[in-house]
Amino acid sequence: MKTQKPSGSASARPTHCSSDSSPPRYVGIRLLDKVIQATGIFAAWLSLFIVLVTCLVAGLRYGFNVTSTALQESVLYAHAVLIMFGVAYALRENAHVRVDIFYRRWSLKQKAILDLLGTLLLLFPTGIFLLISSWDYVSLSWNMHERSTEGDGLPYLYWLKSLLIIGPILILLQGIQLCVGTVRILRNGAKRHD
Repeated sequence: MKTQKPSGSASARPTHCSSDSSPPRYVGIRLLDKVIQATGIFAAWLSLFIVLVTCLVAGLRYGFNVTSTALQESVLYAHAVLIMFGVAYALRENAHVRVDIFYRRWSLKQKAILDLLGTLLLLFPTGIFLLISSWDYVSLSWNMHERSTEGDGLPYLYWLKSLLIIGPILILLQGIQLCVGTVRILRNGAKRHD
């Protein structure tokens, strides 16, 4: 397991599994790690796509008085994918927002306990709630093959709404990886390192 060290403090958070040091029983966890990493890299490249297409939309509109609803919607779709894929990746990299008034001073074991409790009591219930509450909404959209309300918009609104299912699944998968990593820290009795 690798742990990422935020500036000025030691972190208990196992951010991702090292493929060379994990026992064979952690193959599934390494696979989850690769999936989350791939979605994060994809999301990062989407940010470049968003910038380029936004510039194209502005250039066409103000330079040539041409508008394209499909191009504008593609930016919205890409932004939604970036966020829904990027959240799990940010959690993987320990790059999410944290108020660490106390956390940064805690031992590695205390941090692991807090991370495990936070994952079990907050992340998992929230992810499950999002899945359950979004399921019918997304299913209805798929059944209708819902498309943009604009005539020249993108015909794949149901694909976009699928992110309401995919995003929480990615977060839950990252939560599983986080739980395994924190349990490994607790079992190994790792000491705090600064």
